[in-house]
Amino acid sequence: MRNSHTCKTANQNMFEEKNMGSFWIEGTIGAIKVLAFVCDIITYPVYLILQRPWEKKTLSRRVKAQPVSIEEKSITYRSLQEPREVHVQLLREGVETMTEMLHFVSKLHEKKRCLGTREILAEEDEVQPNKRVFKKYVMGDYKWKTFTEVERLAASFGRGLRLLGQPSKANVVLFAETRAEWLIAAHGCFKQNIPVVTIYATLGEEAIAHGINETEVSLVITSHDLLPKFKNVLAKTPNVKKVIYMEDQLAKTDISGFKSGIDIVPFSEVLKSGELSDIAEVPPSAEDIAIIMYTSGSTGAPKGVLLTHKNMISTLKAFADAVYIYNDDVFMGYLPLAHVFELLAESVCLLCGVSIGYSTPLTMLDSSSKIKKGTKGDASVLRPTCLTAVPLILDRISKGIHDKVSKGSDFTQALFNFAYKYKRVWTKRGFDTPLMNRVIFGQTRQLMGGKLRLVLSGGAPLSPDTHELVKICLCVKVIQGYGLTETCSSATVMDSHDRTTGRAGVPVTGCDIRLVDWEEGKYRITDKPFPRGEIVIGGDNISPGYYKMPERTEEEFFEEDGRRWFRTGDVGEFHVDGVMKIIDRKKDLVKLQLGEYVSLGKVEAELKTCPVVENICVYGDATKHYTVALIVPNPSHLVTLGNKLGLNSLNFEQLCVNPIVEKAVLQEVEEHGKKCKLEKFELPAAVKLCTEVWSPDMGLVTAAFKLKRKDIQDRYQHEINRMYAS
Repeated sequence: MRNSHTCKTANQNMFEEKNMGSFWIEGTIGAIKVLAFVCDIITYPVYLILQRPWEKKTLSRRVKAQPVSIEEKSITYRSLQEPREVHVQLLREGVETMTEMLHFVSKLHEKKRCLGTREILAEEDEVQPNKRVFKKYVMGDYKWKTFTEVERLAASFGRGLRLLGQPSKANVVLFAETRAEWLIAAHGCFKQNIPVVTIYATLGEEAIAHGINETEVSLVITSHDLLPKFKNVLAKTPNVKKVIYMEDQLAKTDISGFKSGIDIVPFSEVLKSGELSDIAEVPPSAEDIAIIMYTSGSTGAPKGVLLTHKNMISTLKAFADAVYIYNDDVFMGYLPLAHVFELLAESVCLLCGVSIGYSTPLTMLDSSSKIKKGTKGDASVLRPTCLTAVPLILDRISKGIHDKVSKGSDFTQALFNFAYKYKRVWTKRGFDTPLMNRVIFGQTRQLMGGKLRLVLSGGAPLSPDTHELVKICLCVKVIQGYGLTETCSSATVMDSHDRTTGRAGVPVTGCDIRLVDWEEGKYRITDKPFPRGEIVIGGDNISPGYYKMPERTEEEFFEEDGRRWFRTGDVGEFHVDGVMKIIDRKKDLVKLQLGEYVSLGKVEAELKTCPVVENICVYGDATKHYTVALIVPNPSHLVTLGNKLGLNSLNFEQLCVNPIVEKAVLQEVEEHGKKCKLEKFELPAAVKLCTEVWSPDMGLVTAAFKLKRKDIQDRYQHEINRMYAS
């Protein structure tokens, strides 16, 4: 009895301590709220005059595009944006090709920093607390090439290719990571009218061989790190006779063990030989092919999309009109340059005289895996003002912020929640919160060097929750865009003054967006409150078609009134201010047994914001009345969930196959789906937890991290069958 009494007393004490702690936190936060309220009253007139919030709200709400053609089953929208200074300059100077563009900017910006690469001084062993030894870089500063130097190097590389026997209009494959040499090589090819075939560095050997053989290349440009892949690939590519490799800063490249008859040449040697040559340039025309860009293959085998110089210049004009870029901006390049979004983003930086510093996920942050403890990552040294990102990366940043906050003390969590809500309220009213930015969000902002002001998101729709959280916590403007490889990355971009989230933006200048009725999906232009339909894009940015695929080209492209159009397969709606929202995808729509339509992509986008979900693929069988889901769980969240369930002894892999954990994850996903206002039939009725992280190397996602549904289904067909059987 005495033990029982002691136990009760201990529990009572704990309860009282918890109550006291909670009371203290609530009291402190309450005091901060009162202080903030008093400060708001005092500073409101000053901020009202300085920040002029009514102007911001008026600019955000203004009509940005309007219909130019309304027919029975289609409606076409066009931007009201006037061409801005850079666009007008290109027209005035008659710049029609990428070669002319580089020549134009090298004269305009001559000695300004253009492309920067961070120096790697050494590689050292670092012993971890668990006695394991990791290789870490000792890194120096960024070394810069000026605009004049970049054009000279590109010209030298182009002449060097000709000396190696590469003729004009014969394709060359560029298969390398994102780095300064990639852009120099591409522009060297442009100067000799040599089409560049881009292939993702993360693709498997079969896909690489397919791209090389289909385009009939005899010369491949690669890098030190990727060269070993060619020991196997070259056996499947009989036409390849020469391989150029970009050297590593530290290691000497091993060129032994390759099949006989292959010339393997360092990048620097091509530059040297070209510098001494007087071979003339072969300027391309606007209609010549600049790039054959292999798509990531989310819906099947990769397709080679033809992009002309005219397509690329059209997109550069549109991007220069859509985004405010300043002379002192610094761009961080790290996404694959083989992806149309990154290539055109970096090209518009060149056009506007913006310095581009290169990075990798392994060296970007102070905490990145290759950065020696106590030294700075690339972002801290470069201090970029702009960068591109895909939604998956922004989702991970969002979850990382949530994780860090949830691991903090109760007071830290309460303070963050107050600051977040406070800033969100004032932001919606049209105000900025400089004090809150500095005191509460300043540390988060320092992760990217402290100067970041603009994040351009593309490649897939960005969820409104992630958009808002990144915007508030990193104190940046997040601009979402929509485009495809077939439209040279150009279609819509969020207006710089648009304060909303969850929308894809306004049609860019020189590009029309048409909505066409899709009867099967029940999307029509007569729908209320907004017209809806399949998105069809027209303009000078539209590709001539697919390489060696005339039937597919005829299916998806067409000419009308002298303008080229592309059927995207995406479904959108236009709001009253002329802004488009992506709401569905034709290929993602599944009709269930009871007649309900489920948009798999829409469901995945919502459920991906659930803390326990790292990645998700929803599958729907037309003969069943419910969907199922394959989930890659977030390891730390899954371990926390396991601990709550009393399964502390199980590791990550064991938790993934545990039925109790599976059921708990399903419950979390269902609750999250309901908060996101998903219908009951849209919510998965069963889940399978996957231990493998889906990466491009596995062939389950593209280089832009889009799901490859068919490959995922093939790999997990047994698990899908099991979920439906249960």
